[in-house]
Amino acid sequence: MLALCLHLVLASPEDPVAPKASKGKKVAAAPNTVKAKISKASTNPLFERRPRNFSIGQDIQPKRNLSRFVRWPEYIRLQRQKAILKLRLKVPPAINQFSKTLDKNTALQTFKLFNKYRPETKVEKKARLTAAAQAIAAKTTVSQSKKPVTVKYGINHITALVEAKKAQLVIIAHDVDPIELVLWLPALCRKQGVPYAIVKSKSRLGTVVHKKTATALAITEVRPEDKQELAALVTAIKANFNDKSEEIKRSWGGGVMGRKTQIMLAKREKAEIKDKKQ
Repeated sequence: MLALCLHLVLASPEDPVAPKASKGKKVAAAPNTVKAKISKASTNPLFERRPRNFSIGQDIQPKRNLSRFVRWPEYIRLQRQKAILKLRLKVPPAINQFSKTLDKNTALQTFKLFNKYRPETKVEKKARLTAAAQAIAAKTTVSQSKKPVTVKYGINHITALVEAKKAQLVIIAHDVDPIELVLWLPALCRKQGVPYAIVKSKSRLGTVVHKKTATALAITEVRPEDKQELAALVTAIKANFNDKSEEIKRSWGGGVMGRKTQIMLAKREKAEIKDKKQ
């Protein structure tokens, strides 16, 4: 036994008794890759990074535009629905004429003239009456001044002036609600030969006469220095409104579909043209 152990220990590599090394494929050594040096940005220790957590019960959520989800008041919903219906439905010429207003420059000149003839305020009227009363109390002669030249307002008053052909120029608000209040006034002005214009808006007309809103205003007379300006305005307004009566009677409004409907109709029309070609 001892002799066998000595023989195994002293056996040479060429000796068939010695165990042979396994003949496997040698794996190539990995190339020496140069590791890129990552430069760490220097951080200020005074300012610690604290990422926000927007989960339930954590940080306050950021402000978002939620106007799409707002339940708007009823009057806003009604006016938006009304605007869409005016686009979708066919609007008759009598109502459609109120969508075509006076151009900006002419309207500016018109309001500049009307503002020269604003009626007196309550404070001015009180001061005038007080001065007149004091003059009477002092038994002094009170000069009877002429009736002041002012802008006329009030739908009944203006109707009477137009029927009597005393109004030299009438301007009507485009956004009167209900529209039936002034629907007939352009036709009456055309019949009586009174120059009229449709302008924006009832609140702007109201500022001229110290009111919140006004449906229509009229001028019956002006001072000599403003006659030329009034004549130029009347000429421009007549060309845009009174002289276009036939065009106004024929022009319908509305009938504008939504974007989705327009795309659908365009596709349908394209498909019909394609079928005809085939």
